[in-house]
Amino acid sequence: MEYCNAVEREVDKVLSKFSAIKEHADRVMRDITNNTEALKNEFDSGPADHELTPTQILILKQTVNKIRDTVQKLATDHRDLHSTVSKVGKAIDRNFASDFASTSREDVFSSPEKAQLLNQIICQHFYRQGMLDIADELAQEAGLKIEDGDKEPFTELNRILDCLKQRDLGPALQWAQAHRDSLAAQNSSLEFKLHRLQFIDLIQHGPSAQDDAIHYARTHFHQFVSQHEKEIQTLMGMFLFLPHGISTSPYSYLLDPNLWVEISEVFTRDACSLLGLSVDSPLSVCINAGCAALPALLNIKQVMQQRQVSIWNGKDELPIEIDLGDENRYHSVFACPILRQQSTEANPPMRLLCGHVISRDALNKLSNVNKLKCPYCPVEQSPSDARLIYF
Repeated sequence: MEYCNAVEREVDKVLSKFSAIKEHADRVMRDITNNTEALKNEFDSGPADHELTPTQILILKQTVNKIRDTVQKLATDHRDLHSTVSKVGKAIDRNFASDFASTSREDVFSSPEKAQLLNQIICQHFYRQGMLDIADELAQEAGLKIEDGDKEPFTELNRILDCLKQRDLGPALQWAQAHRDSLAAQNSSLEFKLHRLQFIDLIQHGPSAQDDAIHYARTHFHQFVSQHEKEIQTLMGMFLFLPHGISTSPYSYLLDPNLWVEISEVFTRDACSLLGLSVDSPLSVCINAGCAALPALLNIKQVMQQRQVSIWNGKDELPIEIDLGDENRYHSVFACPILRQQSTEANPPMRLLCGHVISRDALNKLSNVNKLKCPYCPVEQSPSDARLIYF
């Protein structure tokens, strides 16, 4: 982010200087134009055979010299602007590396099987985004076998999301009612929130829709009383302010358009959970994680080149720890309390008889012949008694 800010500062300098030059040029050209028009009108108002007086000749020469000097000054300012613009390009080259080869491995997708897997992930991403034509074309060109059952869930979800964007709750309500038992098993409030929006949409029509709103509430809200009693009471309170308008009542916050954005997010999350899918596509997660990690990897690459050392020996692990944020943590990570290293397949966590956990490398370093003393408690044990732990 600091690199973007550095480039942005250079761009701001260019824009500021350009604005100053433009403002100065407009003001000077306006003055010159007015003086020239005044001289022209003065000459036109004189007789046809009139000869210029020495004073008029002097004024005319001064005006021509002023125009010449102004043009030269504007050309000089324009040349100075070029140097300021060139600094933006230098700032981009200085802050952003164009060679990313050292941060990637060409052999990752070299085999046909892995290339096919990558195409399948990209194809699935297009299906998730509702780009069915692109996904079908990619599947055909890449030779992927996509069954109708594989893309049908994405087709239905995108159709419902498109309806929600148009504030049409019908398809989403039908889907929620069809999957009511499964949604209840995961404590989802999707169906209630859909009915709540439908009720609010009815009551916004004013007193003329009061009977319809009451009928809708009696028909649908009784099944949610045990879980959403207070929210239902709040909705019923809207009837008190119906004659004067809900928008000026204490319940005006229920008309917030963000509720429609929220219902789309809730539907996406609950539907994906029900179908065993992640909310975000694996491709977008990988790209976002890569963009977050790339600056740190480029920095460590520069340090390695400057010191002429190679510390990146592991093929399946990064040379440094990179925090991608809580939103990109999907499983537990064990760090050895002795060696301060995260566990890997080659160095997994090991549980001792006393219950404490250390890494396999730490276990080997602490072992003395066939004896091991736990670094946290005085229990002595055999290294062979340690058991592998799976997270």
